[in-house]
Amino acid sequence: MIDGLGVEARIAEGELVAGAIVLLKVLDAEGSTRLTLASSDGLGWIERVGMLRVAEATETSSLAAPADD
Repeated sequence: MIDGLGVEARIAEGELVAGAIVLLKVLDAEGSTRLTLASSDGLGWIERVGMLRVAEATETSSLAAPADD
């Protein structure tokens, strides 16, 4: 599913992915959209919440950053 959307994560050589949270925008048969969230097995609620907060802060700061001229 995700490969077909062109989603790509960049990690350094030697790093290992230990967990993931995926937020999906889903289009249903009637044309309505919804969001759904999935996470990898083994992530506790505190890790999921922390990952979401870091993602929110990162996304928010990148939207507020001034454009380079």
